[in-house]
Amino acid sequence: MPATAIAAVVYKPTDNIEALLAQAARALAADGVKLGGVLQHDIATVIDDPCAMELENLETGESIPLSQELGRGSVACRVNPDALARGSVAVRGAIERGVDLVIINKFGAQEVSGAGLRAEMGETVMAGVPLLTAVGERFLGEWKNFTGDEGALLPPTLEAVLDWWSALPGQA
Repeated sequence: MPATAIAAVVYKPTDNIEALLAQAARALAADGVKLGGVLQHDIATVIDDPCAMELENLETGESIPLSQELGRGSVACRVNPDALARGSVAVRGAIERGVDLVIINKFGAQEVSGAGLRAEMGETVMAGVPLLTAVGERFLGEWKNFTGDEGALLPPTLEAVLDWWSALPGQA
């Protein structure tokens, strides 16, 4: 697979990366691209929990609760391990079913530490399926180490994502 079939949108904390990736997924799906993977969304309607999150399975539309309630005063990671396992199953299944593109919400702290959906990112690439993700500027060095400094680094714009996809062999 050409190195350009791996792309990471590089973003700052002030960029709304979740909204950008969701917009890109909608635009690509509208063009007939068969998507797999998972996107993270904040759940704004949960009043008692301003940090509530969910994963969206891009292939099925299923919502997977990502954050877990750990009780008052907890400082532990709120990411639900069951949600990550379900996200993993979603990505692996999408690869097996022959999707055109896998989108995984981000290469973040979990992936930097060797957890999260890091293995699934590698499996996507090894299967020859293009991968789109996002990486915060603070993790750019770790991303480059993970990819062997291969792939495209994109600015956080819809146009950049769509141009990257269109430039891949067989997409024009």
